[in-house]
Amino acid sequence: MRYLRPAALLAASFVLLLATDGTGVSAGAAAPAAVAVPRIRAVTLPDRPVPPRFRENWTGPAFDVCTAPPLDTLRTWRTASPYGAVGIYTSGSQRGCAQPRLTPDWVHQARAMGWRFLPVHVGLQAPCADPSRKPKRIDPAKAVQQGRDEADEAARALRSLGFGAGSPVYLDIEAYPMRDPACGQAVVDFTLAWTQALHAAGYRSGFYSSLDSGIADLAAAARAGGSPMPDSLWYARWDDHADTAGSGSLDPDLWTFHQRVHQYRGNVPETYGGVTLTIDRDQVDGPTAG
Repeated sequence: MRYLRPAALLAASFVLLLATDGTGVSAGAAAPAAVAVPRIRAVTLPDRPVPPRFRENWTGPAFDVCTAPPLDTLRTWRTASPYGAVGIYTSGSQRGCAQPRLTPDWVHQARAMGWRFLPVHVGLQAPCADPSRKPKRIDPAKAVQQGRDEADEAARALRSLGFGAGSPVYLDIEAYPMRDPACGQAVVDFTLAWTQALHAAGYRSGFYSSLDSGIADLAAAARAGGSPMPDSLWYARWDDHADTAGSGSLDPDLWTFHQRVHQYRGNVPETYGGVTLTIDRDQVDGPTAG
């Protein structure tokens, strides 16, 4: 730059100030575009080359219930009700009900009646979830290891109850607020590790959550390229639609090949053959345990 006398330098500075509108940026220059930061980032964990083969795919109406029903109730409902599968809480430190009847013999006898099963594991919950009912939550810094540990617990429970290789078990993550992306990322990291460890143990991975929280974050992770993804989804949307079409929120190209369960109504008393249970209603188009 050539030397300017003080007066000339002052004049040049004034002209430059006018040209930049006093901000240091040329008045004709466009502001830099904002870069959108995705809510969920891609995480990939090593997985076995071929996941365990599904033991059984099934389509039909099912129900889940807080505690495993008496065998006499299942016998009555098997002939009098429309249901062919039952969701049971097989493991987890935060199950809502005791399971005094859930034994290998109970599973054996219910299976002999023709029932299929949707095993559920209720363990650690999202870091941002309401702790009033299920206080144990995922630590984002330890989410991967915690997911593996919970999967090991779930696999041990499946084996002890007599469920064979390839059976699914569904990780129950209750609804959580969507304000904090770090919370959703912890759920995703935990779930991918859960899937990884279940595959290593010879079982299939399932994931249950609200369509508006856990399912939404997992779908975003799938879009981002995260893996290994759960083999099937069980989504809660109480819209009274007994289908697995996604309730307008789950894209049709995700988990499409007999990989869905829809919980479409909750806390409903139903009576068949004179026997009443309070249940959640489900429609299944996916794997069941055998």
